[in-house]
Amino acid sequence: MRAKPRPPLPWLEPGDAFPEVQDAWGPQSEAPGLLAAGGALDVPTLLRAYSSGIFPWFSEGQPILWWSPDPRMVLLPHTFRLHRSLRKTLQRFQAQPGCEVRFDTAFADVIRLCAGTRETASGGTWILPRMQRAYVKLHQAGFAHSAETWVDGKLVGGLYCVSIGRSVFGESMFSLQTDASKIALAALTAFCRVQHIGLIDCQQNTRHLASLGAGEMSRARFLDLSRAGQEADPPPWFFEPLYWQSILPDKPTIK
Repeated sequence: MRAKPRPPLPWLEPGDAFPEVQDAWGPQSEAPGLLAAGGALDVPTLLRAYSSGIFPWFSEGQPILWWSPDPRMVLLPHTFRLHRSLRKTLQRFQAQPGCEVRFDTAFADVIRLCAGTRETASGGTWILPRMQRAYVKLHQAGFAHSAETWVDGKLVGGLYCVSIGRSVFGESMFSLQTDASKIALAALTAFCRVQHIGLIDCQQNTRHLASLGAGEMSRARFLDLSRAGQEADPPPWFFEPLYWQSILPDKPTIK
């Protein structure tokens, strides 16, 4: 099927309001979900974007591009799919001295390693240095967080996300050891269950996320749930080992 002619893409100057998300390019266009270009990556702009279901995503040599796809890929914490192999991995991780999950102790390292992992895998990354600097500032302002997998004092996996109130917007993961990023995601899911966070935005559909229980929902439904979460007080961003109980069975199954 031929792509429909694309509408003009709005150009934003720093401080400009975003277009309505309903004006984003549709699913039959060449870039589904593309909403606008230009603008800035400062903290106020990023907060306005995420609170409206919009996120930046662009490559080297491109202007800032803003997206709001419909449908939206979302992981509901209660639908997280803990496969038997991952369950065993988590139980071993819990039992092994020197293995721990931390939140927000190495945010800059996490986003740098996410960028490096993607660049190695695909020959390029959208987590450009200017993006890294922008999200570090967002972290310093209290709106971006990292979930980190540590083994014997070494950071081996993790992810970073944006959080407004009790709405969480996932960004990227990295892994230097098998399943290290999945451990971080499982920890974030456990945290969300304990803290009554209803959804983790995954932005776009991937087979990997679908295998872990994420699924698509309409942008309108996503925005309703996201805005409800944003109105709640933010949780304390730290991870306690007892949070594992929200996703792991009471009796171990390690063999």
